[in-house]
Amino acid sequence: MTQSASPQALSSRAPGFSLSRVSWDWLGVVPFFLFAILFLILPTAFLVVGAFQDSVGNFTLRNIANLTQPSIVAAYWISIKVSAASAIIGGAVGFLIAYAAIAGGVPGWIRPTLMTFSGVASNFAGVPLAFAFLATLGRTGLVTAILIKYFDFNIYQHGFNLLSFWGLVLTYLYFQISLMILIMAPAIDGLKREWREAATILGATTWQYWRYIALPVLGPSLLGTTLLLFANAFGAIATAYGLTGSSLNIVTILLFAQIRGDVLHDQNLGYALALGMIVITGASNIAYIWLRARSERWQR
Repeated sequence: MTQSASPQALSSRAPGFSLSRVSWDWLGVVPFFLFAILFLILPTAFLVVGAFQDSVGNFTLRNIANLTQPSIVAAYWISIKVSAASAIIGGAVGFLIAYAAIAGGVPGWIRPTLMTFSGVASNFAGVPLAFAFLATLGRTGLVTAILIKYFDFNIYQHGFNLLSFWGLVLTYLYFQISLMILIMAPAIDGLKREWREAATILGATTWQYWRYIALPVLGPSLLGTTLLLFANAFGAIATAYGLTGSSLNIVTILLFAQIRGDVLHDQNLGYALALGMIVITGASNIAYIWLRARSERWQR
């Protein structure tokens, strides 16, 4: 004679919800997704919607059409030139410094010191960075005063101007070079010593090694990181505004004036300006991710 199972046993065997089946692995990344939704996805969606609305909330394409105004096109063009110049120069200098510190045969303490400094410098931007450059290379800055006093050389009398296109590029290079060093260091580590040794054994010159081995491997990382530097500079506003004010008409300062300014106040046009910036920086970041994926396949 068989005995019927107790209700407790049946409930334990019955399929259904159980806390033991819940995976808690996602709990650690909840803060990341919360942060991304609140400070990236929702603001971006708000900007995109606002770019296609007028002041009373009606749908319009006028804001997008106004992006073709000469002053706005000029602002985009100046921002693109500043970003491209700082990205290309910063990328080249940063790569050379990173390679010298990692594979150049320098003392061992150089690399950790350089990486630590680069980690701090890559995040040092905004008004503090603008003030630091004004205090160093401004008309009454420390370096300017030293050059005048001890070398009788005034850089401002020879064409230098910190509050100009190249002055802004020079300021951006402070964090662009540091960021390039941080990102390229793992890629340089991926260059296997056996490749260099094999090339040397087969009679390859240094130029041939770089032409046929090193550059094809590092090329996607170099190009991708340069695109990332471009996007990094293109979206900067605090450093440019703190350094030049409104004297240099870059798109981020124009955007700030449209949304918060007292004279140029067209909030929805500001949203359209932001949408244009999102498109440009988004394209740069997508290209960076694709190139980085290619470089990682070579370094496995």
